[in-house]
Amino acid sequence: MGVVAMLQVPGCGVTPFEAAPGNPAVAKAGGATPGAGAFEQCLQHFPGFVPAVAWPGQQRALCFEGYAVLHSGQSKTPVYSVERLTQASVAAAKGVKRVDHFYPEARLPSADRAQLADYSGSGYDRGHMAPAGDMATDAAKAQSFSLANMVPQAPELNQRDWNQIEQATRKYAARAGDDVFVFTGPAFSQRPSTVGPGKVWVPSHTWKVVYARGERRVWAYWMENSAGKHSPKPISYQEFTQRSGIRLLPDSQG
Repeated sequence: MGVVAMLQVPGCGVTPFEAAPGNPAVAKAGGATPGAGAFEQCLQHFPGFVPAVAWPGQQRALCFEGYAVLHSGQSKTPVYSVERLTQASVAAAKGVKRVDHFYPEARLPSADRAQLADYSGSGYDRGHMAPAGDMATDAAKAQSFSLANMVPQAPELNQRDWNQIEQATRKYAARAGDDVFVFTGPAFSQRPSTVGPGKVWVPSHTWKVVYARGERRVWAYWMENSAGKHSPKPISYQEFTQRSGIRLLPDSQG
C-alpha cells in the first residue's frame, strides 16, 4: 500500500505574509486551505511564509502561545504544526515543569475534533507534533497538550527515536546563530486505520522538517509509525518532498 501524506491532493504551495487575506484566527471556510491571514495572530511562529497544503475536508488554523497548527476536521489531527526555536526559548524550556493534562480543543467543532476517549485503550500514545519539551512558558507547555496537536503514535516510536529527534532538534537550536523553524506532521496510507469512536486517523509515518533560516539549511526526518526498529537519521528536504508530496518551503529556500 502506498504512502501519501496528503492523499495525493494537488495544490501545495506557499503563501507569503504580504499576500495573505485577512481571515480570522480560526479559518471557517469549508474545504478551503487557510492562507497566512488565518494565522494573523501567530505569524511569529512561521519563517516569513505559510505553507498552503491541500487536504480533503475542512482545515482550520489554530494559534497557540508556543506554536501554530493547521488542523484537519477529517483526520482529526494536525496537517502540520509549526514553531520557532531560539537559543533563549530552548534554555527557558528546560526550566518549565511538564504536567500531562491532555484536553480536547474547544475551538474546534465537536464533530471535527479528537476526544480523550478516542485514544483510551487504543494502543497508541497521544503523540505531540509540537513537543511539550520545546515550550518556554507554563502556558505554552499546557497548551501543547491540546489534542489538536496530537496524532496516534506507536509508543515504541514516540518514547524512543521520536523523542531523540525532538531532543536533537533542540540541541541544534540551542547552538544555532539564528531562529530555527520546525514543521511536524503525519503521513497517511490511502486507507488509514482509525482509533476511537471519533475515528481519528492513524498515521503510517510521522515527519519533521527543520529549517535553519540564518544558515539556509534544511533537513527532515521520516519515521514509520510502528513498533519496529527505527533509524532516526535525517533525510534531505528533497527526499522528504518526494515521499510526502508536500512542499513546505519556497523553492528558493528548500
